[in-house]
Amino acid sequence: MSFPFQDVIPREHEAALPEACDLVVIGAGVIGICTALYAARAGLRVLVLEKGRVAAEQSSRNWGWIRVQGRDMAEIPVALEAQRLWSALEAECGGRLGLRTVGVGYLARSDKDMAAFGSWLEEARPLGVSSRLLDRAETAALTGAAESPWCGMLHTPTDMKGEPWAAVPELARLAVAEGVTIREGCAVRGLDLAAGQVAGVVTEAGRVRAPRVVLAGGAWSSLFLRRHGVDLPQLSVRSTAMATGPLPQAVPLAAVDDRLAFRPRADGGYTLAPSGWSELMLGPDTLRHMRHYLPLALKGEFDVHLRAPAPRGYPDAFGTPRRWRDEEQTPFERMRILSPEPAAAKVEATRAAFAAQFPQMGEVALAASWAGMIDVLPDVVPVVDQVAALPGLIVATGMCGHGFGIGPGFGRVVADMVQDNAPGHDLARFRLSRFSDGSKLVPGPNL
Repeated sequence: MSFPFQDVIPREHEAALPEACDLVVIGAGVIGICTALYAARAGLRVLVLEKGRVAAEQSSRNWGWIRVQGRDMAEIPVALEAQRLWSALEAECGGRLGLRTVGVGYLARSDKDMAAFGSWLEEARPLGVSSRLLDRAETAALTGAAESPWCGMLHTPTDMKGEPWAAVPELARLAVAEGVTIREGCAVRGLDLAAGQVAGVVTEAGRVRAPRVVLAGGAWSSLFLRRHGVDLPQLSVRSTAMATGPLPQAVPLAAVDDRLAFRPRADGGYTLAPSGWSELMLGPDTLRHMRHYLPLALKGEFDVHLRAPAPRGYPDAFGTPRRWRDEEQTPFERMRILSPEPAAAKVEATRAAFAAQFPQMGEVALAASWAGMIDVLPDVVPVVDQVAALPGLIVATGMCGHGFGIGPGFGRVVADMVQDNAPGHDLARFRLSRFSDGSKLVPGPNL
C-alpha cells in the first residue's frame, strides 16, 4: 500500500467559488480546516482554498500524536484545549477520527535523559499536565519490553492519538456540513489588495472578495508571503514514517527514544518513525536564513541531515520562482501535492529496530511507507499572528511537527483572531515580529 493522497484520486470538494465571503482560508490542512470550522460556527461565511487535496501534505503524513508532553510552555495551554476539542470533535464525527487516549512516553537511556525530562516537568507541572517520571521497572511494565534498554520514562497518560489519513478529511466533511465552502485543486496566486489592505484573493479560477484571509499553507507559506514582501525564515525538512500490517497489540502506548518512535494504529498495526531524524534539502532560503538557524544548529540537539538541492518544484528549490504576476501560473499550480519519497534505508532500519526491540510482535511486515515536509522555524515554535504589513491577513504556520495534535486549538484561536476577539491564550511567543525586532530567539524544548 502506498500513501493514499494522490491527485489522481477524484476530488471530493469542488464547490463553485463565491464572489465574496467573510473569510478565505488558504490551505486545507488541519489548521486551515479547524479555523474554517470554528469561524463558521461563529456565523462567518468561510471559503477554504486548497491547491491540491484536503490534508494531502503533512496533515495526513504525521505520526498522529495528540500530545501535551514535551511542548513549549507557551504551547501547553493551547495543546490542552486542543485535546478537549479533539474529544468533542470525535463525538460529532461518530468516532471516525480514530481518537484514543493511549498515553505518550519519552524513553530514557541515561540519567542525563531523565534529568532533561525532569526539568521540563518541573516547569510544565503548574500548567496542569498529567505527566510524571517512571522508573526502570515501571517503564518495562508499561512498554512490555522483556529486556528493557531504558532506565525510565517521562509519561503523560492523558495524551492521545488520532488517525491523520482519516481525521482531517472527516473534519473537512464536518465543516462543509456546517456551511464551509471548500474548493480543492484551486491555488491562490496572491492577495487582492486595496489601499494596502486585504480585499480578497486572486485564484487560478478568479477573484474572491473577502476582508480577512488566513494563510495556513504549511511548507508553502514562506513562498506565498515573500511574493508580498513579507520575510518569514521558514524552512521545511523531510520526515520519513511507515505503517506496519496488523500485529499483536503488545505495546499500548505511543513512545519514542533516541532511535525509534511508535504508536498503535486503529487498523491493528503500528505507525513507526526514525525518532527525530529528518533531512534538510539545500535551497536559496536555506542559505538566506542560515543566520537564524545557526544557533540551533550549533547546539547539536536536533538530528537534521543536510542533503543535495531540493528537487524541482519544491518550495525551496533553486528553480522555484519567488515572484509572479496574478495572471501567471504559480509554483502552487505546478506542484499540487508536495509528496517526497521516504528514505528507504531508514524505513528498513526502523522496521528492523522495532522488530528487534519487541520480539513478541513476531514478524513485522510493512503495509506502507511515506514522507512529508515539516514546516519549521528557527526557535521550533509556530507563527500565529496578524501580519502588520498586510492588514486583514493572519498567518498560522511553522508548526514544527506539532500541527496535527494542536490543530483544533490553534484553529479555534485563529477563528477568534479573525473576529477581533480575545484569543484566550498569551500568543506573544508566536508573534511574527520576533524574527525582525531584535529579540533573542529562545528555542523550544528538544524532547
